[in-house]
Amino acid sequence: MKNLILTKNLKTYEEVIFKDKNQKNIDLANYKGKLIILNFWATWCLTCKEEMPSLDNLQKNINLNNLKIFPINISQESLPKAESFYKELNIKNLDIYFDAPITLAKKISLRGIPTSILFNKEGKEFARIIGPIDFNDKEFINWLKLYN
Repeated sequence: MKNLILTKNLKTYEEVIFKDKNQKNIDLANYKGKLIILNFWATWCLTCKEEMPSLDNLQKNINLNNLKIFPINISQESLPKAESFYKELNIKNLDIYFDAPITLAKKISLRGIPTSILFNKEGKEFARIIGPIDFNDKEFINWLKLYN
C-alpha cells in the first residue's frame, strides 16, 4: 500500500460534481452515508488499464457493501472510446463518468493518473492513492472495511 496517502486533516470540498455517460450532473453530496472512491483515469493511460479490472472487482466485494466507486475519465474522450476501453478489459460493475472540462480535477489538485480519492461517509476526503494499486490486495481491502 505504498501509494496510499492518508489525509491528516480531512478535506471538505464545496461541490464535487461530474458527469455521467448521459451528460447528467452527479453530485457527491447526494451520496453522504456511503464510502466513495473517485478514480481518475484515461484510455491512453497504461497503468489505468492495469488497475481497472481490480477496481471493477472491488465494486462487487461483498465485504464492502457500502462502497460506491466512480471511475472518472479526465481526458475528454468520447463515450464510445471509453466504452470500448471497458469492453476490452471486461469491466462489468462500474459505470463511466466524465470530468469535462476537467474542473473537478483542478478543484481537487489532481497531479496525475491514475489517482483515487477516498471520501468517508460524511463526504470528506480521508485518503488518496497516487498511481496504480491492486484493489484486490487483502491488506487494502481489510483497511478499507474499517470505513465501510
